Amino acid sequence: MNDAKLWTKDFLITSLINFLLTCVFYLLVVIVAVYAKTEFNASASVAGLATGIFIIATLIGRIFVGSKINSIGYKRTLMIGTFLFAASSLLYFIQINIGFFLFVRFLHGATLGFAGTATGTIVAKIIPANRRGEGIGYYSMSSTLATAIGPFLGILLTQHTGYELVFGVCSLLGIISFITSFFIEVSEPEKMIEKESMKGLKLSNYLEPKAIPVSFIMLIAALCYSGVLSFMNLYARELHLLKAASFFFLVYSVAILCSRPFSGRLLDAKGANFVMYPAFLFFAIGMFVLSAAQNSFILLLSGVLIGLGYGNMQSCIQALAVKVTPVHRMGLATSTFFIFLDAGLGFGPYLLGFIVPYTTYGHLYFGLCFVILFNILLYFLLHGRKTKEV
Repeated sequence: MNDAKLWTKDFLITSLINFLLTCVFYLLVVIVAVYAKTEFNASASVAGLATGIFIIATLIGRIFVGSKINSIGYKRTLMIGTFLFAASSLLYFIQINIGFFLFVRFLHGATLGFAGTATGTIVAKIIPANRRGEGIGYYSMSSTLATAIGPFLGILLTQHTGYELVFGVCSLLGIISFITSFFIEVSEPEKMIEKESMKGLKLSNYLEPKAIPVSFIMLIAALCYSGVLSFMNLYARELHLLKAASFFFLVYSVAILCSRPFSGRLLDAKGANFVMYPAFLFFAIGMFVLSAAQNSFILLLSGVLIGLGYGNMQSCIQALAVKVTPVHRMGLATSTFFIFLDAGLGFGPYLLGFIVPYTTYGHLYFGLCFVILFNILLYFLLHGRKTKEV
């Protein structure tokens, strides 16, 4: 059953493009707030908006392209998306005012949603059905690498060069992703089926109903993880562990890279529950360990556990969203998954920000342990008890 070829030219190219796109996102996310403050004298709230507006725009881009990708075509959607992504990267060189900068951030985020939905759909299409869990696990590792390399590049470049070179690197990566998209070959969707099913203005034209239950699980998990992304530096500052915190996402990424090849195969061979339930527990335990961190070792240990938990949940749920959906709506299922993921990561910090003034970061992470445990029950009710049907 596992003789179907996975490591094809198209799989490698699609993963490379996804890495380049995600790398640009994480490279910029660590520097745009500081850039907005220093170059435009923006307030803290506006500088924060410069970061958040990108994710909101990505979500909007995914909603739009998810309903259009079948009619446009997978490869054409990717080519248009990567072209617009590269073009909008060049707009960072134009410094007018903070309003124009926010517009550029919004446009750039929307084009990432456009191109990112295309890569996710294409990779789901070209992976052999009996190796989909393993394949999406490997594909997701391109994003994992980007979460480590992107911020590292962003911080390194701003420390030793100017912002112009940062924007130049982002533009170059965008141009490479566009050029590389020409070399992908993928079978296009069934347009006749798509035309029949997409008539009228209805929710199912923008979200895949069968993918919503597992995607909702992803939303809650992403909301919990957004607390780590957003408040880690502030938490580490309180604990006087800033040096260790700089390695947190590195060990998080390494844990994912080491475990995903095994978790993907287990998903295909044993089913989703065999991966999901342990991942939930790793995530909850990792958050508990983080809440109790008092030294560097404990802080980094939490990064490993959260990587084994949340990191594997993300690729597993992406594979599930595709598995439960008809082939001709695969693009919409991919879009639905990422819409819920982006919503959790984008709105999570805002919602958790209401809690922070009334507690400590340690107590916040401890409380999120119970949200993760509740998510286990939700997963069982929405999918886990029906997993044999998939």
